[in-house]
Amino acid sequence: MFGNLKVFQSVLAAEKAITFLNGSKKIIKRQSHVVSYRSAPPPHSKATRIGAVAVGGAMWWWVIWHLWHEPDHITGEFDYPNAAKWSNFHLGIPRDEK
Repeated sequence: MFGNLKVFQSVLAAEKAITFLNGSKKIIKRQSHVVSYRSAPPPHSKATRIGAVAVGGAMWWWVIWHLWHEPDHITGEFDYPNAAKWSNFHLGIPRDEK
């Protein structure tokens, strides 16, 4: 019984959400996010644009700062070993059978 009531309520809510503009477009208002079909989305606010640039700038500052001051994260902490000192035994190469 309550299942049918919930379906009926959702149908009524959907009918109330549909509005007609200019007699030809149907727009459903769901109060969740902006959906723009075949039209440009609304522009972002100035605060959003400034915030995005500030966060992006802070991220790149952090990356470049740490690459400059702590390059060992990329190149490794230890000196690269001299490959000329490696023997076939260390490399796992079997002996030549002659």
